This record gives sequence, C-alpha cells and structure tokens, in this order.
Amino acid sequence: MSVDNKNQSEVSPFLADNDKQSAIERKEQELKDTKISALETEDDSQDITCGFWIFRGAFLQSCATEAMYVTIYGIAGCFMAMCFAYFNGTITTLEKRYKIPTKTLGIISVGNDMSTMFASALTGYYLRKVHRPRWMGFGLFTIVIFCLLNCSLHFIYGAGEDALKLTRDYGDYQNLTGNLNRAHRDHKLCMSEDSSCIQEDSVWVPQFILFLAQFILGIGQALFLVVGLAYMDDNTTKSKTPAMLSFSTFLRMLGPAIGYSLASLCLRWYIDPTAEPLIKIEDPRWLGAWWLGWLILAAITFVIAILMSLFPKELPSSKARRLKLERAGKQNPIEHKDHSLSDMWQSVKLLATNKVYVYNTCASILYFFGYMVYWIFTPKYIETQYQQSASVATMATGTVALGFSAVGVLLSGYLVSKYKPSARAMAAWNATVDFLTVAGILLYVFISCEGSDQLSSMATSDSCIASCHCEYVHYAPICSPENVTYISACHAGCTEKTKDQLGRTLFTGCDCINPINKTGGSELQYAVDGACHVDCFHQFLIFLGVMCFLKLVGASSKSTNLLIALRCIPPEDKSFALGVGSMVASLLGFIPSPIFYGWLIDKYCLVWGKTCSNKGNCWIYDTQSLRYALNLAAGSFILMGGFMNIVVWYHAKHLKIFDEVKTETGETKKSLEDITLKDLGSTLQLQKIGEDI
Repeated sequence: MSVDNKNQSEVSPFLADNDKQSAIERKEQELKDTKISALETEDDSQDITCGFWIFRGAFLQSCATEAMYVTIYGIAGCFMAMCFAYFNGTITTLEKRYKIPTKTLGIISVGNDMSTMFASALTGYYLRKVHRPRWMGFGLFTIVIFCLLNCSLHFIYGAGEDALKLTRDYGDYQNLTGNLNRAHRDHKLCMSEDSSCIQEDSVWVPQFILFLAQFILGIGQALFLVVGLAYMDDNTTKSKTPAMLSFSTFLRMLGPAIGYSLASLCLRWYIDPTAEPLIKIEDPRWLGAWWLGWLILAAITFVIAILMSLFPKELPSSKARRLKLERAGKQNPIEHKDHSLSDMWQSVKLLATNKVYVYNTCASILYFFGYMVYWIFTPKYIETQYQQSASVATMATGTVALGFSAVGVLLSGYLVSKYKPSARAMAAWNATVDFLTVAGILLYVFISCEGSDQLSSMATSDSCIASCHCEYVHYAPICSPENVTYISACHAGCTEKTKDQLGRTLFTGCDCINPINKTGGSELQYAVDGACHVDCFHQFLIFLGVMCFLKLVGASSKSTNLLIALRCIPPEDKSFALGVGSMVASLLGFIPSPIFYGWLIDKYCLVWGKTCSNKGNCWIYDTQSLRYALNLAAGSFILMGGFMNIVVWYHAKHLKIFDEVKTETGETKKSLEDITLKDLGSTLQLQKIGEDI
C-alpha cells in the first residue's frame, strides 16, 4: 500500500466524522432558521390582526379596512370635539357658579395646549414603530378621565348657595342674599354701614381641578391627533388621502355641533334638577345643569376608546401594498432605529430649512390666534352683545353655525379630490379665505344692539349712592321705568320694597332713578324686580348669518392647509413634523391667545361679583368698546396670516400634492416619494437623516 493510500485511509474516518458534524450543524441551523421564520411570520400576522386578549375573531378581522378605520377615527374625533365644544358652551355658567374671571378661565382652557405642546413632538417622534391604534385608544381613555374630573366639581360642591336661594325649596325669592335679608328686616335696601363681604367656597380648588382636567385632555389630544393622522396617511393610498381627510374631518366637525347642542339642552335644566327654580331661563342669574353632559360624554368616549384599540398595528391592505412596492424595488424598507436627542435636533434643523413648512405653519398659527376668540368665547359674546340666554347662544354657536363648517369641509374635500388642484392653488385659496374672514369680522363691529349698549350706562358710581355700601351686594337686577337696568336695589339707592296689584316686587324711594309723576302731583321713584327687556333678536340673526358664512368659508381651507403640511415633508419625517407643528402652534397660538382674549374681555368689565378674596365673575360689560376691541384684534392677526399664505403660494411652486402627475405628453409619471422638493434641501441629506432616525 502506498503512502498516499495509507494516509487517506487513516484520514477518512476523521472526514466522515466532520461530514456528520457539518450535517448536524446544518440541520440545527435550518431548524433555527425555520423557527425564526415562523416567529417572524407570526409577528407579521400579529401586526395585521385585529383585537387583543379575548377580543379577536374573523368578524373583527373583516373590519380591518381603510374605510372602517377612517369611520371610527372620525367618530372618535367627533366625541373629542364634543368635549371641547361642551366646555366652551358651559364657560359662562362655570364663571357664575365658581366666580371665575374670564382671564382665569382663559388660563384654565390652555391647560390642554400646554400638555399638547410637549406631548405632540415626543409622540410624533417616538411612537412611529409602536402599536399606534392602542396608543390612540389610551389617548381616548385620558379624555374619559377629563370628563369625570370636570363632572366631579358638582358632586364635591353641589349647586351652590346662590343658585339654591333662587328656588322655591330655599325660601322666598325676594330674599336673595344675607345682606338683602338684613335690609328687608330693617326696611332699608340702601345700607348706611359697610356690608360684610361675601364668603364663598374654596376658590382655587375648582380652578385647579378644571386646569388639571384640561392638562390631561391635552395628552389625549396629542396621542389621538398626531398618531392618528400619521397612521391614516400611512395606511391609505395617496390618491384617497384627500377624501379620507375630508370625511374624517367632516365627522369631527359634527362634534362641536353636537357638543354645543348637548350643552344647550343641559343648560335648559336648572343646575339642581330636583329643585324648582323661581326665575326663568332668560334671567342672567340662571345656572343650568352644566355637569350633566360630562357623564354622557364619558360613557360614550369609553366605548369608542375600546373600539379604536382593536385596530391592528398595520392594516392588511396597506401591508400588502407596501410589500409589493418593496419587492418591485420602488420603495425601500423603512428601518426603525432607536432615536436620540441629536437625531431629533437634526430633524428640527431640517424642518427649519423647509420654507413651505415654516410659512404654512406660521400662517396657521396667526389664523388660530385670531380666530380663537370665536372658538372659545362666541356663546359669551352672543350673551353679552345680544342679550340671549346661555342655551340659545350655545345652540346658535353649535347646531346652526357649525353645520355650515361641516358642509364647507365636505365640499372642499369633494372639489380637491375631483379637480386635484396644485399646491399653489391651495395656498392661494387659503389666503383668500383669510381675507374673506377679515371682511366678515369687520361686519361684526357694526352689528350692534342699542339696547345692549345702554346697559353699560347704568348708574353705578353716581353720587346718589355715595352713602350706600353696595360693593358686596349680589347681582339682583331691577328695571327702572326708563328701561335702565340697575345691578341691584342697593345700587339704585332704593329704601323700600313692596308688591303691586300684579304681584310684582316694587322697589321704591330709589334716589338714583328719575321720579315719575303720579296722579295728584306726587312723585315716585320706583323700579321693578328683574332686568329690563332688551330686544336684540334682529341684530342677533344678522350676526348669525355672517357667522355661518364665515364658518362655511373658513372650513373649506382646513383640508387644503393640512394637505400642504403633509406633502411638504418626506414620508419618514411626517409624524415628527406634525408633532413639531402642533407644539409650535400650542406655544405661539393656542396657549397665549385665550389668555390674551380673556384679559381683553375682563378689561371692559363694569360690574364684578366681588367676594372676600376674589373679584369673582363679571356681570356687566361695556359692550360697545368690547365689540370693537375683540373683533379688530382678531381681524388683525388673521390678516397677517393671509399675507403669510401669499408667501406659501410663492414657495410652493415645486410642491406636488398627489401620487401621480402626468406630463403634457402623458408619458411620464412620478410618485410622491420620487419628487425632489427644492425647498426641502439636499436629497442625500434627507436620505441620511431618514436612515439615522
């Protein structure tokens, strides 16, 4: 045997052993790969599976469609908008019940914007690879907490002594306050001694609870809106996005209408439904059952939150579409990596160089700042300017005016989807809407009611009541024969109280009221209990008509503004850009504007409901000065927003809105992802940042 044969025979056992070992290792590797593949397949199937825990099944899976998501998302947005509208509709009642100045309520109302400002950017940046529908469901659960916190005030403090004293169960209607009781015993309504100040419930606790509720609401709002819009845009085809946005926005626009209607209905009930009120709903002292609607909203929102949480991480149709594009090489798989603060800063710098994004955001902020006074304080404006009840003012603001907003959203969505206007055309329309809004606001200035303006001429500082101490007397209006309303009998200098043949309460000996000649030459200075009737209904209808027109026109620019915001940024930065935009809008628009307008409204207050430790709520305003100040201030901001939209029009010439754009020859097609936007900077830089994040 040769040496080679000998060596081969000696080595072969080792080779056989090695082959066996390699086969075993290959088999183990194949098993591992099979397990990994099975796990990946299972994870992939879980990503598109509806439901959680025991809430699963074929029926739920059949609901994992674009149309169903947009419907549920719109309904959820509707109830969230109902919460905002209901709060705004009950603002004047909260002011009277808890003696809160308008400026303080303005600060309370921005609590949600403060939390939204921080939550939006973090939400848009860090929640891009999580199960977004479940986070949206969590956001809706926080709104349930918001509703319950607001409602808890009534169960903690009750209806309040002021409201209960105006019911049959708590004594004679004429004995409104302790001071008047004392005056009634002494037969002197004009008190010669200083009256003791009015003790009230804890002032700061209700305000803190209201602010805390608003702060929690902002977190839920950020989770729902920022994540929800990005999820919808990622899971629908670009050609369907305008229609989807319009439909969901339409459903959300129904929310304020229903919310204001619910507030109007609840305010028709007295704050204590078990008591019989001795005043009518038109009386400015009427307090409605503001707390009742929060229980209804909490229950329904809880159900919607569960439904929203049932949607999968990614819709099956969207995943199939994405995988098809990836296999065809038309779209690169998006790799999600851990994010750092430096990555976030790079994304912020990129957005700051995007001129379309920056100017469009500025235009939106200016519009929001100007129009915020009408979103929050329109019911209060109607009550003070046109002397309508809280229920009527709330119904007009919601059911009537916001119905036109919904029509505007639907109409604009239809026109945009059908005619597919360019980005420049959309920006031009946004500017036109701003200028039309300014024109309508200028009309507000001239829609005045003489009877309402005369209320500010009441004698509150005449020398005739210099000897009367009426500073802490409750607001209990009386009407003079000259149709002038006085804050109370004390403020009119009255000294006696009696009944006439019709059973009306008469206050006599009123030094501040011009004497009336009676038969026999005697003179009598008297007033009738209750505020004077002021007929401003005609002016109110004119105001309502102008407001409906502005709602219709203004709502038509919502979809176009949002489409520009969505399309001027790369897909991978979409959620973050929306979050940053929401944060900046909160910081510069939503937070300062209610405080500013609240301060402006309080500046023109003539009569405060003072208490021992607080100036309380305002009862009478200088309506003429307030009308000029509010409307001119709001119009100025919106006018600047219109000029900013002109700048957007100039820089949006290269921006494409829709998926495919045909050339004149009809041969070339470009998808949105392939468009290089001049105003976005370097394409390589975009790709690098996109990979890093």
